[in-house]
Amino acid sequence: MEEKDIFIKSIQENERLLYKVASFYTDCKNDRDDLIQEIIYNLWKSFKTYKQKSSLSTWMYRVAMNVAIFHLKKGKRKVTTVPIDLEVLNFSEIENNDFEEKMKILQTHIRDLNFFDKGLLILYFENKSHKEIAEIIGISESNVGTKLSRIKDKLRQAVSK
Repeated sequence: MEEKDIFIKSIQENERLLYKVASFYTDCKNDRDDLIQEIIYNLWKSFKTYKQKSSLSTWMYRVAMNVAIFHLKKGKRKVTTVPIDLEVLNFSEIENNDFEEKMKILQTHIRDLNFFDKGLLILYFENKSHKEIAEIIGISESNVGTKLSRIKDKLRQAVSK
């Protein structure tokens, strides 16, 4: 199989990953689509350098998150953060109004987190292990646990106000 075909197959197998990262860091469909395109472009540019030291999805997460953060910091396009979409979390239709209200409050506070903390939450919501998160983000496993604990405490305090 040619490199191009392998790359296309990899993108297709991990499109949900790309969608989640882009959705977490953008506000509207056009911005999300632009960011996904930018991520895919950067994945293609660096595909030859993928050394298989980590899983392909771990490597793709790392590239996608770096592109998203760089893209936002650079200010090339007006991309704003957005609360966690229920579809991003894979929730089915929610009927409980109390739960919906709590989710809205939580989303508001998540929106205020910094880029790094949002990235940690994306991976946490994906049920990635601390080891996988550490590989993707580039910090130690114990630091992942500490940071996630602090983020949870921060959100818990903000929501309880």
